[in-house]
Amino acid sequence: MGSARVAKSLPLQVAAICYRRRGSAVEFLLVNTNGGNKWTFPKGSTEPNLSHSQAAEREALEEGGALGIIEPRHFHLYIHSKGVFWQPGGVQEFVVKAFLMEVHQTRKPDEVDRKPTWFSPEEARKRLAKGREVKYGRELDAVLDRALERIQFHQQIWGVMSKTAGPGKTTIAQAL
Repeated sequence: MGSARVAKSLPLQVAAICYRRRGSAVEFLLVNTNGGNKWTFPKGSTEPNLSHSQAAEREALEEGGALGIIEPRHFHLYIHSKGVFWQPGGVQEFVVKAFLMEVHQTRKPDEVDRKPTWFSPEEARKRLAKGREVKYGRELDAVLDRALERIQFHQQIWGVMSKTAGPGKTTIAQAL
């Protein structure tokens, strides 16, 4: 007789996938991890008094100094790890809800050890994969793929709406 498998639920975090447009190009904002040797998206824990998107927006400001418009719904879920197996506590995995945020302004982040930096999608992929196990690098690669798809979708909607917008028409901000 086999033993029943028990599903372990993972703790939840939220991430702001911050981007900006530079002409036809898109750049992503990454921050160095607390240890300083890896790059990641601004992310952290949820708070009972904030929606998940508001918590992700708070992380963007605290870690990346980023201000902008965040989507109210997450566009992707991914698995992230913290720690290393040879240290006390080992590796802990988290489920992360990813929220897309278009950045319109930056300032000095509240967390002084962070070094927010803008990267092209290709360079962001390299930075996010460096120093990580392959499976976690793939998770972050998928986040970038989904983010780029969503940004492209937004650009297509903007194009259609700018051609059809007139008095009484819905704007993209209202549609989102």
